[in-house]
Amino acid sequence: MCDDAAVTTSSGEAAHRLHQSVRDALGRQIVSGELSTGAVLTLEGIQATYEVSRPVAREAVRVLQAMGMVATRRRVGITVLPRQEWNVFDPLVIRWRLDGEGRREQLLSLSELRRGFEPIAARLSAERAQPEHHGALARAVADMVVHAAAGDLEAYLEADTVFHRVLLSACGNEMLAAFGDVVAELLAGRTHHHLMPATPNPTAIELHEKVALAIRNGDPDTAEESMRAIIDEAAEALAAADDPP
Repeated sequence: MCDDAAVTTSSGEAAHRLHQSVRDALGRQIVSGELSTGAVLTLEGIQATYEVSRPVAREAVRVLQAMGMVATRRRVGITVLPRQEWNVFDPLVIRWRLDGEGRREQLLSLSELRRGFEPIAARLSAERAQPEHHGALARAVADMVVHAAAGDLEAYLEADTVFHRVLLSACGNEMLAAFGDVVAELLAGRTHHHLMPATPNPTAIELHEKVALAIRNGDPDTAEESMRAIIDEAAEALAAADDPP
C-alpha cells in the first residue's frame, strides 16, 4: 500500500513538472512575441508539440488563462491575448519577461514601481514592526555582509530577498506585503542576468543596515528615505551595467 502511494505521488510530481515545462515554454513564446496576439492554439497541437497528455496540456493552458495571457473559446480554440490583458504582476509573467530581450526595460519598469510602495512600506514598518521583524532584518543584513565578502551572489540574493520580504511583511499592510514576489523576481532577474556588480556595492549594504536600524528605532523618516536611496542605487547600477549576453 505504501509502495502504491509512492508510485502515485511520483506520477503526480512528474505530471506537475510536465505541465510547468509546457506552461513555461508557452508563456515565454507569448511574452517574446513568437506567439503573437490573436494566434490560435489547440490542445491537440500542444499535445503533439510537447509530447504530453491532454490533461497536462489542459492544465498548462488553464494557468495561462488565469494570467490573462490566453482565452479559450468554443469552436475557436486557445487565443493569445494582448499584453493589456496580462496580469503583469504575476511573478511568472515577470520572470518570462526578464528572460526575454526586453529585460532591461522590464527591470526599469519594476524599479519605478518599487519607488511607489517600498519607501512607504519602510515608513510603516518603522511604526508597526514587531521584535521578530527587527531580528530578521538584522540577520538578513548580517548575511548580506558575509556573502558579499565571500563573493557568493546566490547566497547574497537570498539574504537580500529575505530582507525585502520581511520589510514588506512588517509594514502591517497586506496589500503592500503582496508585492514580496514582485520584488523577489526583480532581485533575481538582476542577479541571474548579470545586471548587478560582481561584488555587491558596500553602499547598498550600508543602506539596508540603515533601514533596519531606523525600523528598530521607530524612525519612519529615515526608514523611508533610506529605502528610497536603496532603490535609486539599484536603478543607477542597472543603468550603468553592460547589456547582458
